[in-house]
Amino acid sequence: MTDPDADFAAYFAGQVSSVRRVAYALCGDWHTADDLVQTTFIKLYPRWRRVRDGSVDAYVRRILVNTYLSHLRKHRRETVLAELPDTPAPQADTHEDLSQALRRLPAQQRAVLVLRHLEDLSIADVAEVLHLAEGTVKSQSARGIAALRAAMSRSAQPKEQ
Repeated sequence: MTDPDADFAAYFAGQVSSVRRVAYALCGDWHTADDLVQTTFIKLYPRWRRVRDGSVDAYVRRILVNTYLSHLRKHRRETVLAELPDTPAPQADTHEDLSQALRRLPAQQRAVLVLRHLEDLSIADVAEVLHLAEGTVKSQSARGIAALRAAMSRSAQPKEQ
């Protein structure tokens, strides 16, 4: 029989980078992503003996997404400015535009897009991870992609001086 702690350590070492990438795609901040990853693995460890023989990756994604959504509910932040800027700040590049557009999506839409297109999960798998109907996953995905396309086309237009 193998040592569960050694199995967990090996799983962690092999998956932490992938989970961190997904966490960053969800929240758009590396520090918050690291916190989400840490919390995800902390929640996984006590359940490791039960889930290690099942579909651990799906279970980890579910923990991560639920942790992210819980984090959003607890940490809604607003930026208060003394004065509104006259013009929006210029964007550095397309990657940054896409990242910002992704962060402006509602949390559930963002989670659907990240799981569908970054993690390459099927509609059924995303529905299972997020506890949604498959039709909801399809509609959230379509709306999210449409919003991203609109945001990207706006950022591609030349800015007036």
